[in-house]
Amino acid sequence: MKQPVLIPVILSGGVGSRLWPVSRQSSPKPFLKLIGDDSLLQATYRRAMALPDVNSLITVTNQDYYLRSQAEFVELDEPDCQHHYLLETVVRNTAPAILAASLMVKEQYGDDAMLLVLPADHHIENQANFNLAVSQAKSLAEQDKIVTFGINPSRPETGYGYIEVGEPLAVDNTFNVKAFVEKPNLATAQEYLASKAYLWNSGMFCFKAGVMLQAFETLQNDLYRRGMMCWNNRSSVDDAVYLPQDVSKSLPSISIDYAIMEHTDNRAVVKSDMAWSDLGDWESVGKILPRDENNNLFNGDVIALDSKNNYFRSDKRLIAAIGVEDLVVIDTPDALLVTKRDRVQDVKNIVAELKAKEHKAYDEHTTMYRPWGTYTVLEEGSRYKIKLIQVKPGEKLSYQYHHHRNEHWVVVSGTATIVIEDETKFVHTNESTYIQAGVKHRLMNTGVMDLVLIEVQSGDYLGEDDIVRLLDRYGRVAEKMTNL
Repeated sequence: MKQPVLIPVILSGGVGSRLWPVSRQSSPKPFLKLIGDDSLLQATYRRAMALPDVNSLITVTNQDYYLRSQAEFVELDEPDCQHHYLLETVVRNTAPAILAASLMVKEQYGDDAMLLVLPADHHIENQANFNLAVSQAKSLAEQDKIVTFGINPSRPETGYGYIEVGEPLAVDNTFNVKAFVEKPNLATAQEYLASKAYLWNSGMFCFKAGVMLQAFETLQNDLYRRGMMCWNNRSSVDDAVYLPQDVSKSLPSISIDYAIMEHTDNRAVVKSDMAWSDLGDWESVGKILPRDENNNLFNGDVIALDSKNNYFRSDKRLIAAIGVEDLVVIDTPDALLVTKRDRVQDVKNIVAELKAKEHKAYDEHTTMYRPWGTYTVLEEGSRYKIKLIQVKPGEKLSYQYHHHRNEHWVVVSGTATIVIEDETKFVHTNESTYIQAGVKHRLMNTGVMDLVLIEVQSGDYLGEDDIVRLLDRYGRVAEKMTNL
């Protein structure tokens, strides 16, 4: 008997406001490298591809993160797979995302194809136990169960939701689900740990596409009908499916737990010891990384005297601390977070305040990622801005012009291929060129090494929205002229 195909679905839409100031709207949590050399998104991809017989994968993300996600996966030396992107034009919760992914899998692989839903913000150390748990979940999903993964708790954690297990099922380490429980206080979490009847709710799921769609139709019919309308009005470009903005706005923002799992009768849970963590805040990150003899965690250039139980992280500058306890200090080039360890959940309130004030630290870093590379704002003031620009080999910026700003480019390393109106010129290391406002131009790196240059802007207005794109290979406008 042929086994149903298993399609991992990576949910990669959350900003991760409690991990500010490292996580920002323009560079959200899935792209952060918090543990090891891989971003959380890359680690999730590797984890999925390490499962046996996985040949296709779906990433559900915001349309603004599509090109960055592609670049993340290109960096990995992983076996090729059929990779699809499901792009949300409006931010919604996990239930609409899983509904859309189920519709995609059903259309491409049939009702019996299985989805393995994996949030992109998890850290899992034990791949072998993860693989075993997925195998056990598949056995239950074949019986039309909607399966979630419960983690055997190692401490009385108040930052996670819990699953109360019911009667055991025939498959090892699998149970009926008696109840889903919200995040408890410490005393209740201690009771849960002692009872051995509760598991951490991981937010991972396994099920047949047809079974989940039937659950939506029965339990959330209005959401199901709106989701079908959204899917039927989708558009596709290459490997990406775009969900329409107008219909997506009508979808309720609701989690899969509230929408389906708390109401369905055919739910089940796999219990696992896969060394799982949900990296939702700085305290959860700190619980994974090694600490010194005073229970301090240092990430970056840090000196601490007579200090204990702290987490210090610095991207650039030296942090020096004397006689402090129970602090989290996160330093980035343009923002510094200082909080007590027991208040890390409240970082999201700082982000909400920044958003309300339209402060740029809510959205942007000094270093911004683009499909072609990065730029870093080194200095800015009245009528000037200085950037460090790095262009990856083989990439090119859009063919564009600016209404208000002039640009001076000085090549630090590599060779810049520059189109200015109808003329192509090559600017080598230690050479420079000048682009006047209103002049059409394009910057390209035709070499095999990174192109690095300093850009000095001058003018009355230096905002990033002063870009008129005429051609663009990344889909922001049509790319028709191959010689530019």
